[in-house]
Amino acid sequence: MKYLHTMVRVNDLDDSLRFYCDGLGLKEVRRKEVPQGRFTLVFLAAPESPEAELELTYNWDPETYAGGRNFGHLAFRVDDIYQACAHLQDMGVTINRPPRDGYMAFVRSPDGISIELLQKGDALKPSEPWASMENTGSW
Repeated sequence: MKYLHTMVRVNDLDDSLRFYCDGLGLKEVRRKEVPQGRFTLVFLAAPESPEAELELTYNWDPETYAGGRNFGHLAFRVDDIYQACAHLQDMGVTINRPPRDGYMAFVRSPDGISIELLQKGDALKPSEPWASMENTGSW
């Protein structure tokens, strides 16, 4: 058995690509437009693990997707958790669970999917503003 991808439905493809590509650094691998089914599939991958893809499914006809939390979460290893969180925060992303421990943080995609960020290697030394930052919302 080989892991292929995880699929999440998105409400706004441009917002989601900005979050996953510009924010998290994923790269678009391929895209498939399916006019007969009225949807678009966009496959993304992290540079260090191109075999583990994330499939964004955008249905052309508006639908409401509730309960992104019931999906669970996607997890990505990052080189510097503080830099990654600062970058996302600069983009207007709420850091739901700050990296107080220098190792783990949670944010949410524009569609409410929880994203876990884990520090590569050992935890970084606790640092402000993260060390004293409170949780915001849920993850």
